[in-house]
Amino acid sequence: MADHYDVLGVSREATPDEIKKAYRKLARELHPDVNPDPAAAEKFKDVTHAYDVLSDPQQRQQYDLGGGPGGAGGNFTGFGDIFETFFGGGFSGNSGPRERAERGQDALIRVDVELDDIVFGTSREVTIDTAVTCATCYGSCCQPGTSPATCDVCHGRGVIQRQVRSLFGNVVTNHPCGSCQGYGTTIPHPCPDCAGNGRTRAQRTITVEVPSGIDSGARMQLRGGGEAGPAGGPNGDLFIEFRIAHHDIFSRDGEDLLCTLEVAMTDAILGTTTSIRSLDGEVPIDIKAGSQSAEVITVKGRGITKMRGNTRGDLKIALQILTPQRLNHKERELVRQLAESSQPPAPELGHFQQGMFSKLRDRFFRG
Repeated sequence: MADHYDVLGVSREATPDEIKKAYRKLARELHPDVNPDPAAAEKFKDVTHAYDVLSDPQQRQQYDLGGGPGGAGGNFTGFGDIFETFFGGGFSGNSGPRERAERGQDALIRVDVELDDIVFGTSREVTIDTAVTCATCYGSCCQPGTSPATCDVCHGRGVIQRQVRSLFGNVVTNHPCGSCQGYGTTIPHPCPDCAGNGRTRAQRTITVEVPSGIDSGARMQLRGGGEAGPAGGPNGDLFIEFRIAHHDIFSRDGEDLLCTLEVAMTDAILGTTTSIRSLDGEVPIDIKAGSQSAEVITVKGRGITKMRGNTRGDLKIALQILTPQRLNHKERELVRQLAESSQPPAPELGHFQQGMFSKLRDRFFRG
């Protein structure tokens, strides 16, 4: 690698002003807006990088000490590293450069499902906006045909050393290299599509398996389904949180399905058969003569399939007997005759029925 001082055409004792003047002179000659020659464009990049290093006092000092071409010395070792082990001072001498590739972040999405979907479980396609590995550089961060370059400030170590005078003598400590941010390499030609990050934002569609019997608020973890990591790092995980939508007819009690059935008074007195449309088809219902409001008809095995297993809960139907509000003269007379013949007892208070359908009673009270 060419010496930065030679690239700018200055001596190693050049002052900051001399370095700046040399850079400006070369920039006027080599800038792509002035000189269309591709070779000039590459040299302009070298000139700019050399100026970036030598114009920063700390980077220049490290470059001079770090064994660059014509450098004044090598890496400090020995007592300084021992001191650092006990007293700290940034990165340890053996830490080396840090990895550019990192694990991607976890992601969380919420999926709304209908009550029908959890009777047997189902599959849903969900589109998410997330970070994916760049399709141009495949996570290398570099423009195709190029590769990372060893940092010429820390020479690939990822750390720079600083010498400090102390009571113990000259102490050398390690600190992250400011030129490469501790990676040990730089990206001279970043990928134009991901700007050197190795990943881009994109939408992707995934298939989500909705388990039977899932509850609202339950989460599922898909390992590796989260965001792609920088520089080709592994994906994070994707967490899916389910929300069960409200159903106008059916509610849920564990694996049981609950509903109410409005029955005409005459059907309750005489008994009848009918059918209702459940979440998985028609269900025949036998209403016995003399049925009362809040009685429960249980249909075995027509509820929700358990989350871990093949058995199903029950369908439980609470009866609500409807009393007619308007009767014509003939109907009223017939009811009167029925009352006289059966001689029902006078209305009186009875014991409160504490049953398993306290949830459904709220529906009765609402009308």
